[in-house]
Amino acid sequence: MSEEATGRRMAGKVAIVAGAATGIGRESALRLAREGAAVIVGSPAGETPLIDSLVAEIGATGGQATGCAFDAADDASIAAMVDLAISTHGGLDAVHANFADLQIIFQDSDAITVSDEVIDRTLDVNLKGMLRITRHAVPHLQRRGGGAMVYTSSTAAIAGEDTRPCYAMAKSGLNALVRHVASRYGKEGIRANAIMPGLVITPEKRESMPADFQALCLSVTRSPRLGEPRDIAAMVALLASRDGEWINGQCIAVDGGSTLN
Repeated sequence: MSEEATGRRMAGKVAIVAGAATGIGRESALRLAREGAAVIVGSPAGETPLIDSLVAEIGATGGQATGCAFDAADDASIAAMVDLAISTHGGLDAVHANFADLQIIFQDSDAITVSDEVIDRTLDVNLKGMLRITRHAVPHLQRRGGGAMVYTSSTAAIAGEDTRPCYAMAKSGLNALVRHVASRYGKEGIRANAIMPGLVITPEKRESMPADFQALCLSVTRSPRLGEPRDIAAMVALLASRDGEWINGQCIAVDGGSTLN
């Protein structure tokens, strides 16, 4: 029976999940490990205890995971994370780039009043960080004869919101990077795709978020429920595996039908 048939589509593969401490990234790492990948899981240094618990959880179920700290605004730390995958496992097959500065978003007001500091920080992490991990990871994917770059974008890139313009600019730029990587390296077996999640409710958010706000969010979807991290992780696993080999250069909304394109 094939690995695909047994649900272990990533057996023998090596993956990085950059931004794995909580939510989408954590569920993505767990899913890739269940599918057989050896996973490098990274997050900022302040989230090390969460990464340690994730590594332990993956190990307890027979998976392979190695934790590391990285800073998306620091090129050297991203290079070190990629190098860790190579030194530990001998190669790299897939990357889920899932990081963003989601604290600065609360200062991301509008095009008239937003400060240069907010613009610079948002683009440095949410856009330039994605380019940094791309330029360090893609050469290793090339050496494997191909592989997958999977980026977490956002429906904010296409929604035309009346607030957080810098975040939307960064995500729109990321979508352009996806198309560039697919166009430039696709013939070498490199696949680049972005997932644009809608509102994803983690268990913590479900408990803390007011019920009326959850109802409002649900009302603008074409789904009977709100999104969960597992919904995004399922798409990550598809795009990272051989089942996603003919998907390239796409920005895919996984949002319960909130947007239609």
